[in-house]
Amino acid sequence: MTLSRRGVLGLAGAVGAAGAVGGPDSAAAAPGRVRTGFERLAADGYGPLAGRRIGVVTNPTGLTADARHLVDVLHADERVDLVAVFGPEHGFRGTAQAGGSEGSARDPATALPVYDTYGKSGRQLADVFTAAGVDTVVFDVQDVGARFYTYIWTLYDCMRAAALAGKAVVVLDRPNPIGGLRAAGPVLRRPYASGVGREPIALAHGMTVAELALLFQGEFPAERPLALSTVRMSGWRRGAFFGETGLPWVPPSPNMPTPDTALVYPGTCLFEGTNLSEGRGTTTPFEVVGAEGIDRRWAEAANALHLPGVWFREAYFTPVFSKHSGKVCGGVRLIVHDRAAFDPVLAGIGLLVTARRTWSGFAWRPDHWIDRLTGSDRVRTMVDAGAGVEEIAGDWAAELAGFAAVREGYLLYR
Repeated sequence: MTLSRRGVLGLAGAVGAAGAVGGPDSAAAAPGRVRTGFERLAADGYGPLAGRRIGVVTNPTGLTADARHLVDVLHADERVDLVAVFGPEHGFRGTAQAGGSEGSARDPATALPVYDTYGKSGRQLADVFTAAGVDTVVFDVQDVGARFYTYIWTLYDCMRAAALAGKAVVVLDRPNPIGGLRAAGPVLRRPYASGVGREPIALAHGMTVAELALLFQGEFPAERPLALSTVRMSGWRRGAFFGETGLPWVPPSPNMPTPDTALVYPGTCLFEGTNLSEGRGTTTPFEVVGAEGIDRRWAEAANALHLPGVWFREAYFTPVFSKHSGKVCGGVRLIVHDRAAFDPVLAGIGLLVTARRTWSGFAWRPDHWIDRLTGSDRVRTMVDAGAGVEEIAGDWAAELAGFAAVREGYLLYR
């Protein structure tokens, strides 16, 4: 038997993904090496995709074991009929900044049509799937574990749109880079639903995208039935952080350069709702926070809270874009010294509380964006009323416990 060039390229990608054959958490994987959902799909011969016209929702994080992009591998494999690519926020190639996308075009490497899905939902997105001629939508995007990171809501929107259009959805799983032992932070309240949080889940959900897909279908089902399947990882444990997976880190968005960024992001992204810089336009976004006129008193006040697993160092930086661009900002840098003990949401709340107490210039964004990020007006109003970290966290404790109980029923890994 001879293979075409397309077949050889596809086989090379599948060989690179081999080792995940067998049941969940198969011992076939190399020690310390997580096998992603895509790798397991490839090793099993793409069975769930057989005879289907495939569209893939992905971005630069959709890598194979040998650092090729899954779109290139799928396109080159004669066993898969890949007909379209769908780009989320930041775009298929990941070049757009926050709140942007790359538009629709053709992928120069494969000549496949790339459809912009950012900001689309419901019938509008269903019509995109229909126009693309797909009957199965495959989702493979690296998440970072925070409710307000939009990729999980792209998944949610794709699931509901696929149900409307009569398409199937296959979710290829990847690790939660900040671990999955617990959920943390406030649970969204429905009146505050938006593109950064559509349903009542915790701010740091502690789940993988496949687990979230199952939760979305079970707890927030679409109006019409959806044919959903998930391809789980092997070798991943809930307590593992990204550096323990053996996988390469590809920034899932322009301001998420490292796993350390992801670790603090659920807390420091809250500063998007204030007049302080959250570090965009620096080499360490979300690891530094500050504004003009802030001095060492903020770091001192934050350290005095003795929050678990983190130190706050006085820091100065000059963003080259975004808030306070070109201006020297004083503030804090987070240094996480115990990842297992660290709670990013508590750290973020502690920084909000102490920033308001130590800097007279502190202000919320006029549109109260903080309410969308936290999921209600409670954090904002309690900070303004002078509440402390423990009091604020106690306010969401009952709702968090309720979500944690529901979450347990959808966990795929231990």
